[in-house]
Amino acid sequence: MKRFAFAGGVAALGFAVIAQVLFAQAPPVVAVVKDPGCGCCSKWIEHLEKAGFRTTVTESREIDAFKDSKGVPKSARSCHTGTVGGYVIEGHVPAADVRRLLKERPNVAGLAVPGMPSGSPGMEDPSGRTSPYDVLAFDKAGKTTVFASHR
Repeated sequence: MKRFAFAGGVAALGFAVIAQVLFAQAPPVVAVVKDPGCGCCSKWIEHLEKAGFRTTVTESREIDAFKDSKGVPKSARSCHTGTVGGYVIEGHVPAADVRRLLKERPNVAGLAVPGMPSGSPGMEDPSGRTSPYDVLAFDKAGKTTVFASHR
């Protein structure tokens, strides 16, 4: 009887360790707030999911108030805003840059791609045309610096 109890305890411990490992490896969740019916926002969300992120989506007509509450500088705004790992992600930021942000954990409020540059994730042009753009890091005071350049 003691042998079965011991084996059961070892099995339970093993399952707990496996669950912790799987939880630790779970992809980050990006919580996205977007204007209802925005097609490019949906394409950016698909880009994140293809890159292994999980997403939640809230549609809101009060998107500017949400951006204000998250400290997104007016000069860096785009059409949707996400949050992940304590950071704000504004606009068509590539998944690779989000991953780098989460890995390096710099002292910034978030990343932004101002406007909607052609060729950025979710803004792909059927002709393949792309425009160079920068991903900006911004702090709580609204100061921006270049985090990554895409040419």
